[in-house]
Amino acid sequence: MRPPYRFERSVPHGPQTAYGRKLEDEQHLCRGRGVAQTISNNFDKHWTDSVDVLVCPPSIDLKPVNTVFEFDHQPIQIGAQNVYWEPKGAFTGEISVPMLKDVHCTCSIVGHSERRGYFGETNEDVNRKVRALLDGGLYAVACVGESLAVRDEGSAEEFVCAQVRAAFAGLEPEEAGKCVVAYEPIWAIGTGRTATPEQAQDMCAAIRTTLADMFGAETADQMRILYGGSMNVGNVEQLLAQPDIDGGLVGGASLKADQFVQLVKACL
Repeated sequence: MRPPYRFERSVPHGPQTAYGRKLEDEQHLCRGRGVAQTISNNFDKHWTDSVDVLVCPPSIDLKPVNTVFEFDHQPIQIGAQNVYWEPKGAFTGEISVPMLKDVHCTCSIVGHSERRGYFGETNEDVNRKVRALLDGGLYAVACVGESLAVRDEGSAEEFVCAQVRAAFAGLEPEEAGKCVVAYEPIWAIGTGRTATPEQAQDMCAAIRTTLADMFGAETADQMRILYGGSMNVGNVEQLLAQPDIDGGLVGGASLKADQFVQLVKACL
């Protein structure tokens, strides 16, 4: 049986600019801390008895956001939005697993559609990152999802399940069982369009079947599968009512702390 709780994620970030850098950085950090503080102020510690809550801010906000939650003794996890698979070396600009551990991250998102689309991240890269996180004692939130063109071709399920197989290739069941899968139909991210609950359920069920083929039914049933395409307060209850959707990978709706808190409450 899967744990009787849902899994949520918030990404508190603000606009960025290359101009007026010092001022913008200070304002950015204030926004990150401000969103975290508002979440903390409205968060009941007992909620984590039935729901896991994870906040994944930009890398420069990891420490200040974590400081807010630790100071308030809030049992909210901190994760990164991306990670590099090498633990050390001359990789300017990259963030390693040991760096994430230093700021008390428990995990990182890998394979987000924007990383794949804008930065050329491949299935092999995602697998390297999953392995690096597990080797370092963290877990991965592995994103998979199809474009509108792939869906219109009728090959969405085949495409997404191939991403799942690639992300977790070579892992043992106990390793895979620590990870989370996030289904994010690319055509529904930040567009206001959302997969119907039935569409989301069908894909998440296919993902779980793929995991069962790879690692056995017990591991597949324990792993949590999130939906991440424009989940908001208006559709969260219908989506979470689906048997193979265990929570949300929340993007735009999490930028307003009060809405994020409402989404967490919907998981209780």
